[in-house]
Amino acid sequence: MKNRFEKLTVFILGTVAIIILFCGISSAEEKNMTIDPILYKNLKYRFIGPTRGGRVTAVTGIPDAPLKYYMGSTGGGVWKTMDGGITWDNVSDGFFKVGSIGSVEVAPSDSNVVYVGTGSASPRGNISTGRGIYKSTDAGKTWKLMGLDTEAQIGKIQIHPGNHDLVYAAVLGNIFGPNPERGVYRSRDGGKNWEKVLFVNDKTGCIDLVMDYTNPRIIYAGMWQAERKPWTYY
Repeated sequence: MKNRFEKLTVFILGTVAIIILFCGISSAEEKNMTIDPILYKNLKYRFIGPTRGGRVTAVTGIPDAPLKYYMGSTGGGVWKTMDGGITWDNVSDGFFKVGSIGSVEVAPSDSNVVYVGTGSASPRGNISTGRGIYKSTDAGKTWKLMGLDTEAQIGKIQIHPGNHDLVYAAVLGNIFGPNPERGVYRSRDGGKNWEKVLFVNDKTGCIDLVMDYTNPRIIYAGMWQAERKPWTYY
């Protein structure tokens, strides 16, 4: 009886060791695995809508919700999909004063918190001006204007990865002439108050912001001198 028990114990331990070894090999193989191009060579981009609002100027997703996305356009406001683009719902109508969108950002620390900067900061011959930054705390169901409503075109918003009340905004400003509102703004209280933290001159605004999420004290700002005249653009 004792010998049988010892043999059974050895068998079980051996089986467990084999399983662990197999799992370890499988895990290592997955890390080094390459996908055969033949499996995706026929994949093609396709139109998934929506059919309103002109060119798209802002798109953002949610890392732990791969089918949820927000989209902002130059004239159609903000749209949201819950099914990977099969259907889209406008979430800004009735809340926003304008339809031109420059940036849409979901807070990494809370996906219910969404910030939208209005005013496309990639101006062309026809430009729709912005009217500030809007914020939602219920994943786009309702919105509230959070200031910067005289700064016109807002090119990008960046949110601290661990604190959704710490927000930065890239402001191109009024595209039709020099204005002191241009530059980079920061809010420490979720958009209730804003302070200008970078200013070059009244002809140069901020077009883009990038934050290092591994060290959010590091932020890069792209500055751009741009102005639209009735007869020209520079």
